Amino acid sequence: MIAGLRGLIYRTSVDALEIDVHGVIYRVSSSSRSVANAGEIGSTVHLYTHLVVRDDAMLLFGFLTESELQWFETLITVNGVGPRLACAMLSKLAPEELVKAIAEEDINLLSTVPGVGKRTASRILLDLRGKLPENLEAPAIAMQVEDTDTLAALRALGYTAAESQAAVANLNVEASATPEERVIAALRQLGSA
Repeated sequence: MIAGLRGLIYRTSVDALEIDVHGVIYRVSSSSRSVANAGEIGSTVHLYTHLVVRDDAMLLFGFLTESELQWFETLITVNGVGPRLACAMLSKLAPEELVKAIAEEDINLLSTVPGVGKRTASRILLDLRGKLPENLEAPAIAMQVEDTDTLAALRALGYTAAESQAAVANLNVEASATPEERVIAALRQLGSA
């Protein structure tokens, strides 16, 4: 599998880059965000890639950041979301916006992507809820040691990182509260949400 390409930008289009790697030109489909930020024709670029092999074609998809590649690979695991639709989603929504949309179950935001209707948006939320890899979830907030233990306990109970962090951030307990009291308070908060 081709894990990445480093070469000169030979040509660009709205949704693809052509990269000259020592005389061999690769066509790499991408999000419009990666294409726009790749640089000028003739400049050096490094892309993180994913090769899709089909009966009738071999398609190479590439992105400027590992985060965008991981989102692409995560999105194409959803039934009904192919590589082109995943690129369209990454063109419309930044990775941080995808994290927020999934954490808040925002069907309307996902439906703003061309080709994603309410049914597909619902399927994306259902398939990805609580299944995102740690590195794709919301960044951790600054916490005390006690809060880190509470967060770990909530994650072990099956809550997502976003849900756990929101509960820990809004804890209303005394500083002398035991770890068990902190977890119980967080569970009450999650139950009332």
